Amino acid sequence: MSDVKARLAAAQKEIKSCLSDKVIPFWLTRSVDEKYGGYLTNFDENGEFNGNGTKYVVTQSRMVWGFSNLLEFAAEESKMAMEEAARQGAHFLMNEFWDDKNGGYFWQLNRDGSVADPAKLVYGEGFAIYALSEYAHTYKDKEALAFAEKGFDLLQCYAADTLRGGYYENLENDWSPSPAGAYAGDRKSLDIHMHLVETFTTLYKASGKEIHGRKLKEVLDLVFSHMINQEKGYGYNQFDLSFNQLPAINIMRTWNAERDTNEVIEEPTNTTSYGHNVELSWLADLAIKTLDCDRTPYEETLRKLLDHALSYGYDYENGGVFRDGIADQSVLVYDKEWWQNFEVLTGFLNGYVLYKDERYLDAFLQTWDFVRDHFMNMEVGESRQLLQKDGTPIVADMGNPWKGIYHTGRALGECLRRIEVLI
Repeated sequence: MSDVKARLAAAQKEIKSCLSDKVIPFWLTRSVDEKYGGYLTNFDENGEFNGNGTKYVVTQSRMVWGFSNLLEFAAEESKMAMEEAARQGAHFLMNEFWDDKNGGYFWQLNRDGSVADPAKLVYGEGFAIYALSEYAHTYKDKEALAFAEKGFDLLQCYAADTLRGGYYENLENDWSPSPAGAYAGDRKSLDIHMHLVETFTTLYKASGKEIHGRKLKEVLDLVFSHMINQEKGYGYNQFDLSFNQLPAINIMRTWNAERDTNEVIEEPTNTTSYGHNVELSWLADLAIKTLDCDRTPYEETLRKLLDHALSYGYDYENGGVFRDGIADQSVLVYDKEWWQNFEVLTGFLNGYVLYKDERYLDAFLQTWDFVRDHFMNMEVGESRQLLQKDGTPIVADMGNPWKGIYHTGRALGECLRRIEVLI
């Protein structure tokens, strides 16, 4: 045990420095849009702004969340700046993204706040609720919590599928379903429902209201019953509205459709994301703890999600996880993307906290070495987006319309909280 504590203590020191001295200052000194409000997120490999300031509600929300949730890790002299960065971003969500006519949050704004895409995507609605709930919890802001609750109520009114369960995910400005096919008005996904688990967990933490806890339990159970192969421990990607599995396609207004990429999957197939599966394991564990409910129906699956990733998607030579694979057969895409590899830091470490299985500890530590040495640009202070298997950069940018403080900062903060408990 002393050796384990020594290894964890060494990682703790490095991770704390990475978060407090690199990631938080990177975004705190660059991202606040002093002219229009909200955040700028497009930064090249040298940390220079290189975009037009396009503002997606997902990324803007994640920045608010980061400047709220990570306050405890900021240097003392930066805490007031963190609060102000969070405050102005929360008000940008409530004042600019909020649709006064139809309710809900627009999908995309131009830099100046004019509407670029007024759609009501549940992915974006959920992250706005998530961010304002976290902001309200950290800074005791009643207005932000009221907006979060209004957003939640609209999801129940317009997006909840009361016939088949779950939520319609892709909706237009007036809350009508988006077209079928590439705009996916006829599909549901693990991705969006998994993040609703995350959203409702944070809302319930902030409000304590029974209805928020009840809806959290409902969507958590739906994910486990319809969207995971519980026998083998991996998530399915896409479904029709009745939760029949469908071959995954690129859907408009998603990261998969808009990302800079290297390897691509030419034909639709039964793919699974190793990063998503491990992320789901720790997010579900957090939801169970927040609900304070019986763990028994979930416990075995939480562990199998980790084991599947280690069996099929983990790089034992270099550390970290590959991007995509075929269910429980083989890796399809050997590139490594930042978000999956930061998320599995938390997931594998959380697995070690739960089960004391040193395979999870080893995977966490080896992945941290890979993240530290290859993903992180320590001179600039953030993570590169996409690497080859061996760590060679493919896309070295620090930020883009989808990439902010969320995955990097959250993973580092969550790992520090768990290491503190362990040692």
